[in-house]
Amino acid sequence: MADAFVHRPSPATLFEAAQALNSGDLTAVALCEQLVARQQEIDGVVNGYRAFDAASILAQAQAADDRRAAGNAIGMYDGLPIAIKDNISVDGQTCGCASQILEGYTARYDATVVDRLTAAGMICAGRTNMDEFAMGSSTENSAYGPTRNPWNSDYVPGGSSGGSAATVASGQALAALGSDTGGSIRQPASFCGIVGLKPTYGLVSRYGLVAYASSLDQIGPLTADVRDAAVLLDIISGHDKMDSTSLPDVPTGYVSALDEGVDGLRIGVPKEYFDVDGLADDVRAGMDRAIEAYRSAGCCIVDVSLPTMKYAVAAYYVIATAEASSNLARYDGIRYGKRFPNTDMMSTYLKTREQGFGKEVKRRIILGTYVLSSGYYDAYYLRAQKVRTLIRRDFTSAFESCDVILGPVSPTTAFQHGAMSDPLEMYLTDIYTVSVNLAGNCGVSVPYGTDGNGMPIGVQLIGNALGEKAILRAGHWLMSQT
Repeated sequence: MADAFVHRPSPATLFEAAQALNSGDLTAVALCEQLVARQQEIDGVVNGYRAFDAASILAQAQAADDRRAAGNAIGMYDGLPIAIKDNISVDGQTCGCASQILEGYTARYDATVVDRLTAAGMICAGRTNMDEFAMGSSTENSAYGPTRNPWNSDYVPGGSSGGSAATVASGQALAALGSDTGGSIRQPASFCGIVGLKPTYGLVSRYGLVAYASSLDQIGPLTADVRDAAVLLDIISGHDKMDSTSLPDVPTGYVSALDEGVDGLRIGVPKEYFDVDGLADDVRAGMDRAIEAYRSAGCCIVDVSLPTMKYAVAAYYVIATAEASSNLARYDGIRYGKRFPNTDMMSTYLKTREQGFGKEVKRRIILGTYVLSSGYYDAYYLRAQKVRTLIRRDFTSAFESCDVILGPVSPTTAFQHGAMSDPLEMYLTDIYTVSVNLAGNCGVSVPYGTDGNGMPIGVQLIGNALGEKAILRAGHWLMSQT
């Protein structure tokens, strides 16, 4: 087996670290020194970070310790570091989306989620690697090299938030933020054996997130356990006037809901989730074990149906690429993006986009432009939007008889680098995740055992819109059983 780096320094979680800080058993500087040492030790192999400023992190940690010593701590989480995906703006830091076309760009403002983290005293510590413009399921599409799975460096960490997942799984970060457009938080969390939460669309502000597909994108946490995911959701969620899609009057108190137990919870199991070609035996067995664990705990296991699931991948890759084509049109080297000079405006535009974007980004732009073009709009884009409505209705119907839906995150566990050279084969791995984004619902990946190769298996728990408390409560219980 190739090098395995799975390790979390003690304390392993944000919550544990906060307790140690507030009891005086730990300082923010000591904690950050430990993480810096870990990053310097292994990130040359893992490649989880795009940028990491150790001096700045330690200076911010010292400021937090000074506040706490003076009795002026901002709050319980003052001085705790969190890694940030390279498509979320942090004022004064790079925000390159792992793309050559944004090489050298420095963000001029903080995303709303970053504002909320810093208001809680947390340190934005490092920019994590990703698939370029969040387009990918393996973090092999970064212009700055692939990220490697800390459980086995021959394997991918998932994507597009693979850098965020790998830094947490390898002990280089206590937690990280990622973005999820079609599974980009949940799938890498599953592959790396950590927790990844995709919140309800509109629960967490997208202001400051570089857009891929605006009606699908959502920021969320990747953490060592479910409690940390709830902690971060309590901090970053809430209405934001800077985001026109932000929901008003959203729930709070996610941490306080964790310990209610699962007795009487209704767990829905869609038959369509287990009829998928290519579902690995180890993954299927992991789902069966989770179902039986819930049954033994007093949950009611309910058969449900999501009949339009079979159309989800096709609908997703029409809608997402159409929105990507529109959102990425601005990167022309004239208005936005690094310029690749030529003799005139048109050739500058063409050369900039040809050299600035990677192969997968260009593929999706071409697909999106095609489905929006005259004569094809009704046949592809409009039809995909109608399918999206049917998918949302299926979920609404299913949640009439259950509180949480259980299924795999991906048909397989992590695969080896270079194993999926066929783009269509890669797209089909998103079959269990994209429908949640199309419907606007919430979902969380919780680690639950390993396969025959020792790679993690993730259980996906899906909730209705604003159903985060139910899935976090169920996930917290399940993780306590391992």
